[in-house]
Amino acid sequence: MPMTRDTLFLLQHEFADPALGGERTFYCKDCITIEGLLAAFPDHARNIDVVRVPWPRPRAAVVEAIGAENQNLPALVWDGGFVNEIEALLFALHQRHGFPERHP
Repeated sequence: MPMTRDTLFLLQHEFADPALGGERTFYCKDCITIEGLLAAFPDHARNIDVVRVPWPRPRAAVVEAIGAENQNLPALVWDGGFVNEIEALLFALHQRHGFPERHP
C-alpha cells in the first residue's frame, strides 16, 4: 500500500486582517518559524507537501483535510492524524521527518 506524503498547511507570507482595518499587513509568527525551518533543512523539507493558504476563513483546503473546527495554522496533516499547535508540530516534524529537535 503506497504511503501518502504529509501535508503542511501554512498561511501565505503576508496578509491583511479585515478585523484590524484591512490596511496593515501581517505575518503569522508560527508559520514564519516553520518557513525558516523548511529553508534551513531543505533535505527534510522536500518530503513534505507544503500548501500556503490565504488568511480569511473558511480556509477551504484546511477544512477539507481536517475539518472546519481545525483551521488554526500551521498544521501538519498525515494519514490518520494532524497537529496544529506549534510545539506539537515541531515535535512531529522531528519524529516524522528527521528535523532536529527544538532546544528547550
